[in-house]
Amino acid sequence: MNFTHYNLGHVERGSVVVVTLSGSAANVRLMDGSNFSSYKSGRQHRYVGGLAKRSPVRLPVPHSGTWHVAVDMQGLRGSVRSGVQVIPGEAFHPLPTINEAPLRSIPTLVRDAEDDLAPPPEAPDGRVFDVFISHASEDKDEVVRPLANALREAGLSVWYDEFELRIGDSLRRKIDRGLGSSRFGVVVLSQAFFGKGWPEYELDGLVTRAVSGEQILLPIWHNVSKREVIGYSASLADRLARSTATHTVEEIAAEIADVVRLPNAA
Repeated sequence: MNFTHYNLGHVERGSVVVVTLSGSAANVRLMDGSNFSSYKSGRQHRYVGGLAKRSPVRLPVPHSGTWHVAVDMQGLRGSVRSGVQVIPGEAFHPLPTINEAPLRSIPTLVRDAEDDLAPPPEAPDGRVFDVFISHASEDKDEVVRPLANALREAGLSVWYDEFELRIGDSLRRKIDRGLGSSRFGVVVLSQAFFGKGWPEYELDGLVTRAVSGEQILLPIWHNVSKREVIGYSASLADRLARSTATHTVEEIAAEIADVVRLPNAA
C-alpha cells in the first residue's frame, strides 16, 4: 500500500496536528508507534482521523508520546499532496481565550456596520471594496487565497493582491488606494506576518481607519497563541477575532459576508 508518512516524534497531549491537503480527498490517520507498525503491516490498528474531504484536517493528540501521520488514497481515486504541522496545546487553548463570539452578537460591531461606519471614498477607478485582506505571502496557499476566493464567491468585492496588482504597479499606491476604499479590514496574523514590512504597513493603515471609525477590523489568528499575539500587539490581542484552529476558512468567510451584507451597511 502506498502512503505518505510523517514521523512527528514526541508530541505532548493536547497538541493539535494540522494536515493540509491539495487535490483529492484522502485517508488521514494519526497513530502512535505500535498502531503505525500494525498499519504498515496491514493489520488492524487504531487511529485518530479518517476520510478527509476538506482541508485542513485538525487532529487532537490524545496522550503524550511518539506519533505518526499517514496519508493514503486506499479506496479512492485521484492524487493528493499533503503537509503536516504540529501546534502546541496553548495555541489552541490560550488563557485568556480568544474572543470568538459570533460577529452578529457583538453590538458595537453590528452597530458600526449598520449605522456609524461612513462609506469609504471611492478608489480613483470608482470602485469601493467590501474587504481588504492584509497577510504574509507565506500564508497565501493555506488561508488567504481560499478566503479571498470564498469572499468573492459570496458576492463581495475584495482587495487582495493577486486580484488587484499587475506588473508595473506602484505597490504602495495600490495598497493605499485599497486601504482607503475598503469597508472591512481583515488581517491574517501568523508567525510569518510578525515583523514583515509590507504587512505591517497595511496593518498600520487598517488600525488607523478602525480607530477613527472608518473601517471595521477583524484579525484572523493562524497557528499563533494569545501569548504570541500579545507579544506582537496587546491591543490586537483583545479584539474580536477568528482563529483557523477553531473555524474553517469557509466559516470565517460566511461570517464576514453576513456582517458586510447587513441592511444599511453600505
